[in-house]
Amino acid sequence: MNLTQSRWLPVLLLTCSNLFMTFAWYGHLKFKSRPLFAVILASWGIAFFEYVLQVPANRWGSSVYSATQLKILQEFITLTVFGAFATFYLGEGLRWNHLAAFGCLLAAVAFAFLPKV
Repeated sequence: MNLTQSRWLPVLLLTCSNLFMTFAWYGHLKFKSRPLFAVILASWGIAFFEYVLQVPANRWGSSVYSATQLKILQEFITLTVFGAFATFYLGEGLRWNHLAAFGCLLAAVAFAFLPKV
């Protein structure tokens, strides 16, 4: 089987791209004394690497997943990565309602991947 048709390669690429994007969008919150223009430029630089991973993830992922499945999977990965980022990098705690919302998203992933009837 061709690596670009793997079911796991898009998941890995989406996870790595989300690490970059989460830092691009929220990493600057620990550097509030920096000028806004500087953090915008830094965020753009970091986001470039997100796109380098995101575009192939969706291109290759579309050979094994529908666009809807890729999007639902992307959102699930985004919130998983962000939950870890908010907890460990920003020092914010996850509350019960955050976990309940996460459970609802997990259910959305399950529904999106149900077999076609």
